[in-house]
Amino acid sequence: MKSEIYNKKAKLFKALSNPVRLEIIDFLADGEKCVCEIVEKLNYEQPHISKSLIKLKEAGLIQDKKVGLNVYYSLKTHCVSEFIRCIDVVENN
Repeated sequence: MKSEIYNKKAKLFKALSNPVRLEIIDFLADGEKCVCEIVEKLNYEQPHISKSLIKLKEAGLIQDKKVGLNVYYSLKTHCVSEFIRCIDVVENN
C-alpha cells in the first residue's frame, strides 16, 4: 500500500520533469485552454504538445473535455501550479 502511494508520486514528478510540460502547467493555471491555443502560445509542434498533454493527463494533473472538434484542457490538480510557483521563489533566492 505504502509503495503504491510513492509510485504514484514518482509518476507525478516524472510528468513534471519536462520543461514543455511545466510550461503547459503554467499556461493552464489561467484556466481551460484548447490544444490550438497551447500550441500557438508555447510555439512547439502540435505532436510534441499532444504527447506532453497525454503524460500530464496520465499523471492525473490535467483533464480534458471535447467540444465539437476541439479538445480543451484544464488543471485537475490546482495545487501543482502553486507548487511550481513556490519552486520559482526558491529558484530566485
